[in-house]
Amino acid sequence: QVQLAESGGGLVQAGGSLRLSCAASGRTVITDVMAWFRQAPGKEREFVAGRSWRIGTSIYADSVKGRFTIARDNTKNTSYLQMNSLAPEDTAVYYCAARQGVTTMSAHDYAYWGQGTQVTVSS
Repeated sequence: QVQLAESGGGLVQAGGSLRLSCAASGRTVITDVMAWFRQAPGKEREFVAGRSWRIGTSIYADSVKGRFTIARDNTKNTSYLQMNSLAPEDTAVYYCAARQGVTTMSAHDYAYWGQGTQVTVSS
């Protein structure tokens, strides 16, 4: 099993930045891929960014390309999501997810999830 714990959410003004963290524990060997999803009220959970640490490639949703960056500190088994130029439409609960294999953009493909962290962007 893998346990994921997000942190770093909060309230920020439009144009500001936040960095989310996701600490993995347990069988971290199966966290080949760590990804971030988000879910706004009344909407489905959507893919934000993901990275395969074995292959070394990152994938981003079109809505966040050029603004968000996913990274990982392997020594700490922690994934980060640096979010810049935040806009009110980025407001959502952000979830960290992990899986083995390759990065996919479907939430159904991820077996391990964190509890989520709220990001609120005011206009």
